[in-house]
Order: sequence, then C-alpha cells, then structure tokens
Amino acid sequence: MTIIPRTSLAAALALSLTALGASAADAPKPATEKCYGVSKAGHNDCAAGAGTSCAGTATVDYQGDAWTLVEKGTCTKIKTPKGYGSLTPKEKK
Repeated sequence: MTIIPRTSLAAALALSLTALGASAADAPKPATEKCYGVSKAGHNDCAAGAGTSCAGTATVDYQGDAWTLVEKGTCTKIKTPKGYGSLTPKEKK
C-alpha cells in the first residue's frame, strides 16, 4: 500500500473542489422578466415610480409601478391581495 503525503492529498482535494465549483457557476440561469405589482414594500428590484432611485424603494406592498424579476412565464400567474402580477406598470388606484 502506498502512503500519500498529506500535502498531496490536500492539494488534490482542493483542486477537485475548485473544478466542482467552476462547473456549478457555469450552469445556465433561467430566463427572467420584470413583474409589476408583486413586490412587498422595500423589496422591489427597481423602478418604483417618480422620485425613486431603484431597488428597495417601494413604499407599499404590491405597488403597481414597482417590479421584481421573476422566472419568465410566471408573472401573470402570481396572485396578490391586489390582483395578479403584470408585465407592464399598473396604475395607482
């Protein structure tokens, strides 16, 4: 039986984990789309109307002009207390 030095074993393990991490990072990400009216207050991805800068600026839950990225094809199926998600900004009621 051959004895493998600990440094060689550690190097082989580190190389294996690095290769594994690289392949996981290269996995394709699912397509997404902007979905308006589904964000909770302070949790939108961007565009929460005039006078706002971007992410986290929705002031009320399900704000119609604030969007969140969701998996493509799911937006209009998301039901909230104010109705369904929309691919375009909703008017304020």
